[in-house]
Amino acid sequence: MSDPVQTLFSQASVLQLAPQQTLFHAGDAPDSLFMVRKGVIALLRNTTQGHTLVLQRAQAGQIVAEASVYSQKYHCDAVATEACELASLPKSDFLTALDLNPSLARVWASRLAREVQIARTRAEIRTLPRVKDRLDAWLLDGNMLPEKGAWQQVAAELGVSRETLYRELSRRRSDK
Repeated sequence: MSDPVQTLFSQASVLQLAPQQTLFHAGDAPDSLFMVRKGVIALLRNTTQGHTLVLQRAQAGQIVAEASVYSQKYHCDAVATEACELASLPKSDFLTALDLNPSLARVWASRLAREVQIARTRAEIRTLPRVKDRLDAWLLDGNMLPEKGAWQQVAAELGVSRETLYRELSRRRSDK
């Protein structure tokens, strides 16, 4: 059984992004909806304390900032963490397709529910008081540590400074 959301995006225009290239900024109007075909897009929000939080890491088959289809503006920045290929569909076309296709609307609602669950898990992990506990929970959620140069992304997902994460990783290496 094919995924009607994937099918809808199969004829969408294609957009290429280089690593660290911005897809959109907080405050921009969401005129299109984007599905990642290759690569990873990170949704980033800067806090008033100067930290950057990762709200989503959209990978192949995932929609970037899916809730933006119901919003007048983006509430975060979207940046390619590696070279990306995206399918771009006008927001109005997507909303029309939802109105006309109840099966698509059900699949879309299911996707949104899964994303809420993921967001709640991320929020729960960030409430843990110790970095050790946050990292353990993040790893238990099925994540894996990336190559050394990408640890800063993990720190942002955990809501800690990169230095704090580096100390925890160093402690774990020395405990072995």
